[in-house]
Amino acid sequence: MNKGSIILLNGVSSSGKTTLAKALIKSLPDYFHYSLDDFDIVIEHMEDREHDRLIPVETEYFFHRSIAMFADRGINLIVDHVLHYHFTSEDFAVSLFGYSVLRVGVHCPADELERREAARGDRRIGQARDQLEFVHKEEVYDLEVDTFIDGLESCCTHILRTVKGDRYAEINL
Repeated sequence: MNKGSIILLNGVSSSGKTTLAKALIKSLPDYFHYSLDDFDIVIEHMEDREHDRLIPVETEYFFHRSIAMFADRGINLIVDHVLHYHFTSEDFAVSLFGYSVLRVGVHCPADELERREAARGDRRIGQARDQLEFVHKEEVYDLEVDTFIDGLESCCTHILRTVKGDRYAEINL
């Protein structure tokens, strides 16, 4: 069985990773969207935070290995992630060494990030700006996009051209 392919969308909170992943799925029906935010819900349900009964291992440790488990079974994933400190970057690289990973840096200007945080209402204002202190500082990407400057359609086109080749970059937004 062939391993599944992985498209990593890495960027700070509110940079547009989830919106981008959902748009890409429409043109890549053999891929599935897998988000750190969704995986964190699993961990949250397991823990008893009220009584400080927490799993003593970083959530990303389990998330990265679950990505590998899906890929090992031939599942293609669009992974929505924030590699936000040294451990997450290093653990992602170690856990997925030897897998087909297209690394996409997802950017957005800080002022727009704060506007999006306020509009969402489920993020601390300034969280994304704080993450900018680390995110994108150590990563090497195959492709970089800016969801504010380039727009959703252009970002999708760039990623699809990389995944499928220049001759086929049909977008179904």
